[in-house]
Amino acid sequence: MIPVLETGRLRLRGHTAADFDAVAEMWADPNVTRHIGGKPSTREESWQRLLRYPGHWELMGYGFWLLEEKATGRFVGEAGFADFKREIEPRFETPEHGWALASWAQGQGFASEALAAQLAWAEDHFGPTPLVCMINPDNAPSIRLAEKHGYREFARATYKDAPSILFRRAPR
Repeated sequence: MIPVLETGRLRLRGHTAADFDAVAEMWADPNVTRHIGGKPSTREESWQRLLRYPGHWELMGYGFWLLEEKATGRFVGEAGFADFKREIEPRFETPEHGWALASWAQGQGFASEALAAQLAWAEDHFGPTPLVCMINPDNAPSIRLAEKHGYREFARATYKDAPSILFRRAPR
């Protein structure tokens, strides 16, 4: 049910239980989480996150993909679309795009490749639906990435006591 997408260097696929150690390692890395929640995740929290991914696909028809290098199978990160039912103002009732990459994979263009493939998929899947993403104001690389892929700031908010910038991408 989860589509497999490919780019020049990446395969985007559904998660499996065998991915748990790589997922837990990434989410335990303070470099990864400093702009996403502000603190590393425990293995228990990472397990809960991993279990949530297939459920999102099953219930919503979209979700997050695991990103891996095609050449090596090495875990790169995770990215996709979700409806997290966030308690935030302003509310957004449209798919939220998110991404996180392992420290070793950051700054190498992997995220841009993944987003381009996902946005092409989203245009076919969602049709003319705006998309949103939420980024910590201190996360300049993610802000640049979002803007490169057509996201534009539409609001500033506080989520779980942390500042956030909300971006919207208009349908094409």
